[in-house]
Amino acid sequence: MQVSVLVVSLVLMIAVAAAFWRAVLHSAADEAQPRPSGHVEGYRTGLFWALVVLGAVAAVATLRPWPYDASASEGAIVVTATGSQWSWEIAPQQVPVGRPVVFKVTSNDVNHGFGVYDPDGVMLFQTQAMPGYVNQVRYTFAKPGKYRVLCMEYCGLVHHDMIEEIEVR
Repeated sequence: MQVSVLVVSLVLMIAVAAAFWRAVLHSAADEAQPRPSGHVEGYRTGLFWALVVLGAVAAVATLRPWPYDASASEGAIVVTATGSQWSWEIAPQQVPVGRPVVFKVTSNDVNHGFGVYDPDGVMLFQTQAMPGYVNQVRYTFAKPGKYRVLCMEYCGLVHHDMIEEIEVR
């Protein structure tokens, strides 16, 4: 999915750059007045192409798989998490340490934020829980313990009490 979005983005950027370049060429050809010094035009042209090359290099240099890509998880434990006002239904609630876990997160009612915190209170990852849609996140727990799941998006009066635990053994 990420690669296809990148390809579409690059194609659209090239199309926009080509349209601007065509407009620059046609406007320069249609001018009735003498053109400015070649030095300034050469500078603008060079700057334009430098920006195009820099943008292409930056796009290619940042290509790498998302570290929590759920599609790359063969042999993973699948955990379903469903948010409802004001609780989480998570199954199973115990997962093994060192093995990939794919969280399939959805909601029964309104949007919720599915945030997982380690025993020290540090957020490890989060995703949206939305009605009618399943978000997937892959994560491998490195150490055993009790990990808290909190709702990260205000979902109503008892939002603050929307807490659950996952035990990693």
